[in-house]
Amino acid sequence: MPNFLEQLVAEWYEFRGYFVRRNVHVGKLSKGGYECELDIIAFNPINRHLVHIEPSMDSDSWDKRERRFTRKFSAGKKYIPEIFSGFGDLPEIYPIAVFVFASDKSRTSVGGGKILHIKELMNEIKNTVNKKKIQNAAIPEQFVILRSLQFAANFWTHDDQYDN
Repeated sequence: MPNFLEQLVAEWYEFRGYFVRRNVHVGKLSKGGYECELDIIAFNPINRHLVHIEPSMDSDSWDKRERRFTRKFSAGKKYIPEIFSGFGDLPEIYPIAVFVFASDKSRTSVGGGKILHIKELMNEIKNTVNKKKIQNAAIPEQFVILRSLQFAANFWTHDDQYDN
């Protein structure tokens, strides 16, 4: 079963033209297993933008988050270039941590990556889906979550009564 937040972020980047890889195991260990799993890697070859995104619904302390995200973003810098080796020279990797449970005032980064709060991500998505009417610009059906949000934006009313 996919993680909802990871699925939403992956759909959002793929919808915007990125090549997306999810749940990539990196750093194969000699006795089995892997050094790390990278949640989402997305590369847009047109605008040459490469992001490593780690969505999280944790409510851990900032110290624990700092250690975990430092490890994940360091592994990303080390292994992502070989994952996208067929694309030639790659741009700098832009690390992003997406949080549902975090103050939007006290911190802007963690583990060397930018913090993106779910509120910011959802507003960015809302601004896009609100501009696309289902009748003439339906979001493609492979983007299940984004299309659901488009239906909600197009058909939910803003009052407490339902239209018949």
